[in-house]
Amino acid sequence: MHRRRFIASLGTTIALPCVAAAQQKEMPVIGFLAATGSPGGLTGPLRAALRQGLSETGYVEGQNVAIENRWAEGRYDRLPALAADLVGRKVDLIVTSGGPPSALAAKNATSTIPIVFTGAGDPVALGLVASLARPGGNITGFSLLSVDLTSKRLELLCDLVPQARVIALLMNPDSPQTEPTIRDVQEAAHARGVQLPVLKASTESQIDSAFASLVQLKAGGLVVDADAFFIVRREQIVALAARHAVPAICAWREYATAGGLITYGTSLAAVYRQVGIYAGKILNGAKPADLPVPQPMTFELVVNLKTAKALGLTVPPLILARADEVIE
Repeated sequence: MHRRRFIASLGTTIALPCVAAAQQKEMPVIGFLAATGSPGGLTGPLRAALRQGLSETGYVEGQNVAIENRWAEGRYDRLPALAADLVGRKVDLIVTSGGPPSALAAKNATSTIPIVFTGAGDPVALGLVASLARPGGNITGFSLLSVDLTSKRLELLCDLVPQARVIALLMNPDSPQTEPTIRDVQEAAHARGVQLPVLKASTESQIDSAFASLVQLKAGGLVVDADAFFIVRREQIVALAARHAVPAICAWREYATAGGLITYGTSLAAVYRQVGIYAGKILNGAKPADLPVPQPMTFELVVNLKTAKALGLTVPPLILARADEVIE
């Protein structure tokens, strides 16, 4: 009897780790692939919005879902290896952050693991999805209309500094959206009768050099592209704009709250919440192919009057009337 009892208890002891392992394996894992950032950077609050969306579909990080983080820290060339690593770890789903570079890296790494991207510009033109209404394949996500909105930002800046005859455009040459954005903004500049020198930067030192060249170009303003690399360097860009006394317009409200002059773009927090909801739906059985790719139709215009005063600018009443937020 004692021997049987011992064998039975031994069997239970051996089985327990197996049961624990099985339970641990059952918890779905989301791979978070970020083109830029780190846990302490801008991605932190956006990750909070992502978790909020997940919770609305019944998933709480650490309780019934795990998140594996991979940060490229602005080095887009690292993304393929980071994406391959997530695929090798057999995550259940990949969420990409930082626009086309991370989305394309994830797409190239797997055709079976579901992917939810953020801010991939024109995902059809990039080959990410077959159509916005019916993405097909294993990928869906959210387009932020970054190319179209860059032209809108140029127009807003022209209204803010109508005397400017030269307005520069700051782009990241490593982004696949660079050339189509330049073409689109050049058309808008021509329509406004302003010259548009294009400055390119993919490192902190190149951003410094780009701002230094504004004096020689006699630029009366600067449009900063919506590339993810720049938003991570927003404090550097805001400081340089103040030092060189150049009116600059950027994509996201986080620039204005950091001291930037004016921003126009989608609410990133709102988008990441929706990404979390999509991720939860997929974990609950929905197929990416059946989840349409929304294009946000509401945008935030944020004006920092304190910065405008420091630059000696009077913000036109029409812009102030349109603003969703005015920082004083």
